[in-house]
Amino acid sequence: MKPQVVFVLGGPGAGKGTQCAKIVENYNYTHLSAGDLLREERGRKGSEFGQLIDTYIKEGKIVPVEITIGLLRRAMEKTMQMDMEKYRFLIDGFPRNQDNLEGWTTVMKDKADVKFVLFFDCSNEVCIYRCLERGKSSGRTDDNRESLEKRIQTYLQSTRPIIERYEKEGKVRRVDASRSVDQVFADVRSILDKEG
Repeated sequence: MKPQVVFVLGGPGAGKGTQCAKIVENYNYTHLSAGDLLREERGRKGSEFGQLIDTYIKEGKIVPVEITIGLLRRAMEKTMQMDMEKYRFLIDGFPRNQDNLEGWTTVMKDKADVKFVLFFDCSNEVCIYRCLERGKSSGRTDDNRESLEKRIQTYLQSTRPIIERYEKEGKVRRVDASRSVDQVFADVRSILDKEG
């Protein structure tokens, strides 16, 4: 069975992680966060990529695609080996740029099916406010105003064109993410119920 993938995209603080957690509770999906996998690898003892990942994250830059895809692929294979029923994945925060998309297409085209992109659309102001609030307790080194400004710019320049490209293919399901968690999830639920 090929993994069935939903890419989950939106600006930093748009609620991707929060909504993915709710989807996992209510549907048979496994949530893979590209950012979490990278942060985990960065902290793993003996990781050959730890220092490199650390530098990219601190600069608000996008980690080389080979590393991210390798981590995503490994996580999907591991999940499916443990449970054959777990073949539906939410991949959160990926692809973040054209390079990511080309890398995914090259490596994963025949190994996974991308069903659609779940796009959490939210203003930059709301995203920044949420991240700064989260930063008070998250312990994440990138939840500060300086890193956020860079992350928002990277998102606008690199990720928005990916969303627009999938939109042309009719593969984007857009959700207004500026509302409450429950209001957003009500929209998510209707999309997933329809998509099957």
